Amino acid sequence: MTATGFGTRGGVWADVVGQEAAVAQFRRAASPEGSLAQAWLVTGPPGSGRSTAARAFAATLQCEQGSGCGQCRACRTTLAGTHPDVTVVATDKLSIAKEEVRALVMTAQRSPATGRHRVLIVEDADRMTAGTFNVLLKSIEEPPPSTVWMLCAPSAEDLAPTIRSRCRLVSLSVPSSAVVAELLRRRDGVDEALAVRAARAAQGHIGLALRYATQQGALAAREESARTLLSLRGAGQAVLAAQTLVDRATAEAKEHADLVAAEEKERFLHSAGIEDGKVPPSLRSQMRQLEEDAKRRQTRLVRDVLDRYLLDAHSVLRDVLSRQLGTGSELVNIDVTSEIEQAAARGSGRITLGLLEAVQEARERISGNVPPLLAIEALLARVAVSLH
Repeated sequence: MTATGFGTRGGVWADVVGQEAAVAQFRRAASPEGSLAQAWLVTGPPGSGRSTAARAFAATLQCEQGSGCGQCRACRTTLAGTHPDVTVVATDKLSIAKEEVRALVMTAQRSPATGRHRVLIVEDADRMTAGTFNVLLKSIEEPPPSTVWMLCAPSAEDLAPTIRSRCRLVSLSVPSSAVVAELLRRRDGVDEALAVRAARAAQGHIGLALRYATQQGALAAREESARTLLSLRGAGQAVLAAQTLVDRATAEAKEHADLVAAEEKERFLHSAGIEDGKVPPSLRSQMRQLEEDAKRRQTRLVRDVLDRYLLDAHSVLRDVLSRQLGTGSELVNIDVTSEIEQAAARGSGRITLGLLEAVQEARERISGNVPPLLAIEALLARVAVSLH
């Protein structure tokens, strides 16, 4: 296994699991007989492996063997993020800044230093604003012959029509729990029983499955949240539960954002040659920018944590609906089977279906800048009333 977690079995594509059609499309394009587009749009649900597939394709394009062997220097440096001709842009803030895209466009104009292609991967391309799309458009339309753009987003509709119409689309699907569990066992050495539990709980989200399998207490916390959701009684409990949830999300986000902010500040002071921590007036605007970035990062992280909770809540309510409809399908939340069956017996499929729609509405409200506490309170109050 390489330092990036990519196994050598199957070369660079070993960890792009459950995406046989997409992998075949990429490999065909990279082959001497294939037609290599200069702009690609890789879409798929969160956790489906969009960035993993994009990096594997970049490695295949740079591979000294031309096959994505996973062992040559070009493959290894691409997957490690150190290949001079492969640039990856990812953001942990609310949006990708115009300045970042302008820098990418300038990079795209340069010829490759050592490889066959200059590859630019934009993760979370859906976080580009309309103005940022305009900056990118010219380079997507008329890239230099050796340049390949790869944009990753949940769906094609998340990008401007002018951008997506100029890209070759590759769509990824949600991998099955069995495939994800096998990946955790093979790549990360996770115990089989834990891998199965984590993969089922993550519902095909590879990164989340790894978190559940390796972060102590993560699965237990998820199960406790499910029990709390199904045991809510009245608006008062719903309000308290919502406040607890948002406080926990804020604390988790702040801890991570503060850590990143401290690292960025240390790098800035070091690059500026400042040893006593006193920033001269000429550099204070840059320090303020770092502080603003930290606030945006925390805002996004809070939303991400809450969205993770809402996806879990959606799976719990879907299990309830499954029992009410008698589908016979296996539950996602098998550790709270008793609570799910009790909730199913108390309600009706029509009511539960309405709650599932309410979860999606809460997700849309939070992503649309509605204060998270208000959105979560409204949802949990409805659950408390509807299930009892």
